[in-house]
Amino acid sequence: MIPRFDFRQFLKTVPTQPGVYCMQDAQGRILYVGKANNLKQRLAHYGYQQTKHSDSHSKPAPTTKTAALVAAIAVITITVTHTETEALLLEYNTIQQHKPRYNVLLREEGDYPFIVLTSGKHPRLIYHRGSKRTAGEYFGPFPNPQAVRETLALLQRLFPLRQCEDSVYRNRTRPCLQYQIGRCLGPCIPGLVSESTYQQQVDCARLFLQGKDQQVLSTLVARMAVASQTLQFETAARLRDQIQAIRQVLEKQFVTNSRHQAADAISIVQQAGVVCVQVLMLRHGKLLGSRSYFPIVPLDRTLSEIAQTFITLYYLPSQRAIVLPDQIWLDVPLPDSRPLARTLSAILQQPLVIYPQPRGDRARYLQLAHTNAVAALQSRVAQRSTQQQRLKALQQLLALPPLERLECFDISHTLGEKMVASCVVFNAGSPLKAEYRRYTITAVTPGDDCAAIAQVLQRRYTPPLDPEKIPCVVLIDGGKGQLNAAQAVFNGLINRWGERPPPRLLAIAKGPGRKPGLETLFLTTDTQGCQLSATDPALHLLQHLRDEAHRHALMGHRQQRAKGRRTSRLQQIPGIGPKRRQALLLYLGGLQPLLKASVEEIAAVPMISRRLAEKIYTALQGEIAL
Repeated sequence: MIPRFDFRQFLKTVPTQPGVYCMQDAQGRILYVGKANNLKQRLAHYGYQQTKHSDSHSKPAPTTKTAALVAAIAVITITVTHTETEALLLEYNTIQQHKPRYNVLLREEGDYPFIVLTSGKHPRLIYHRGSKRTAGEYFGPFPNPQAVRETLALLQRLFPLRQCEDSVYRNRTRPCLQYQIGRCLGPCIPGLVSESTYQQQVDCARLFLQGKDQQVLSTLVARMAVASQTLQFETAARLRDQIQAIRQVLEKQFVTNSRHQAADAISIVQQAGVVCVQVLMLRHGKLLGSRSYFPIVPLDRTLSEIAQTFITLYYLPSQRAIVLPDQIWLDVPLPDSRPLARTLSAILQQPLVIYPQPRGDRARYLQLAHTNAVAALQSRVAQRSTQQQRLKALQQLLALPPLERLECFDISHTLGEKMVASCVVFNAGSPLKAEYRRYTITAVTPGDDCAAIAQVLQRRYTPPLDPEKIPCVVLIDGGKGQLNAAQAVFNGLINRWGERPPPRLLAIAKGPGRKPGLETLFLTTDTQGCQLSATDPALHLLQHLRDEAHRHALMGHRQQRAKGRRTSRLQQIPGIGPKRRQALLLYLGGLQPLLKASVEEIAAVPMISRRLAEKIYTALQGEIAL
């Protein structure tokens, strides 16, 4: 029995200043992290909840989040801050570090993609995603990579700026195909286009991305008139075609009220224990698209509490982003919207206004966000139901307790070249992509999948294991040979699992023609394989695991293979630097003559000694034999 935390005694030492509090259980695990403008007042609320539930003699109600949290508290630590802004930052960083079970947690979704107008003499428009900055002007963010690529394709039709990489651009001696089809002005070749003409196109592209479409059209119309008056009819015709193309695009494009230069419309819906937060992005007067988020939400959280926490977790990481909204519109009430907006404005160093449940034009976009949120949530709930059905079917097939964590391994290679193993992790039937791993297989016979499986399992499970990350089931993509190799490894790891039972090993072998539904399942090493019905939910879950492992391994193998083929074989020989590589290739006429050369011919190359020639010959001939 866990002793009750003494709130009354603890509150005597708590100040009335702003700060952050961390609630921990008897094992020292952080259960909940919160902030308060008045620590004593906020924590007194939890003390009241403890007294209310302990003094109740009526029939107990279902355990709520607050009651369960208060019952598990063993220690509370507080950190006093100067301002509520400091408290918000500290709360955010602590939640991100420890991910307490009673906090609303937002899964990492990756950085938003942007369009960048690069700096330099002849700028170009490029796709950008990630924290590494590229010199230039950023436009966005866009809801997904496909939206960026579609916009780039449109801009390349409207504004003929260069598309080639800087390395290609600097070394080009004649116009490329893009110039021939009118998609590039050809600034790489002197004399094809003047600096002023190219800069005019850059300025128009910048204005278009800023939402100043009419200014772009007015500029082009004025230039077309000047070209006609000066009898430059080819230039005037090109500008006319460009004006018509832009007007056609604008007729098809939905343009929002220009008053809302940068705003996010956020709708929150909840159903069957699942919460969906839909973010609708409006930038530069245009609706760029929307994105769905499914945060992990504890029990009995109100939509207002979810909204406040989501805004904090969603926008604080944007300290590393480039374009943020000026306004946030919510379809749920938010009593503390003004203090939250002031705090975020101070942290992000830009004005930010939050409008809970607005009317008029803003409400129309919130209704659109709500419609998208309901559709995304229904799809998510249906998907979760299917996942639970598949998980239960596999549990019954293997006669195991409820399955929490599953891992699957696969090997990918091309005739033994660049062997890569993958490990994918599923949690309660859903992919846990943050814990996917790849392993480069070394020191095994090329193409020996059984030895590769044994090596990756040794590397995966020999180091100290977190008890919460020990899988219930380990699936091997392969047949009985791979399963035997895996079982031999697990027999040597019998003491690695602690108090938990060892993972259940099984293998899945592809059927004739690799046709789905004809797979053979090996449940133990001493029995023949069996086949499940093509409609069996357990088989569908195993297929999903297998396909994810195969995809992840294949991607890693292709990257390794491409990297290896981009790398000169000579780079792998110790003692051969850039100058000696250049001398060998120039003197002997390329890599193929070098592969056929004798030791004496290699030793005749300048800067290559007889001993080094023997070393090069042995290395290259050994690779050929392999």
